[in-house]
Amino acid sequence: MISLFGWLLVFHVFASIALIGPAVVVPFIRRTARTAGQLRFAFDVTNKLAILPKIGGTVLIITGVWLMIITKMGLSQMWLNISILLSLLMVAMIEGLIGPRMKKIMEIVSISQSKGDELPAELGRLMKKIIPIETASQLLMIAVVVLMVLKPF
Repeated sequence: MISLFGWLLVFHVFASIALIGPAVVVPFIRRTARTAGQLRFAFDVTNKLAILPKIGGTVLIITGVWLMIITKMGLSQMWLNISILLSLLMVAMIEGLIGPRMKKIMEIVSISQSKGDELPAELGRLMKKIIPIETASQLLMIAVVVLMVLKPF
């Protein structure tokens, strides 16, 4: 029989997949759009996948705290403290930098919907500005996963 620790760890890993998966894949889906219709479709997919990171993030926090309590680890491990800090930085980037820019892009796409299928030049410029922020966010996710798996210090 699997212990409580084992079940929490399983839920913790699945929650991290639910959180990280869409956050890594969605920017690549958006970047492949070449027409306004394709970009609208990419945004529809993005909106449908948006629930996964929210549920995953909530379950991740709950199971993570519960695992820390069960193991009596608390915040005594440096890898854990750095992981939490990087995760908070990643959330701040997504909510504070990427989110508002994506809303602006979505507004432009909805306005340009009546003007045909060609992407406005302004849209391309805005999409190029968001790529480095999304890449930094993805790199933070990778760093957190590496820290969680390897627990280097």
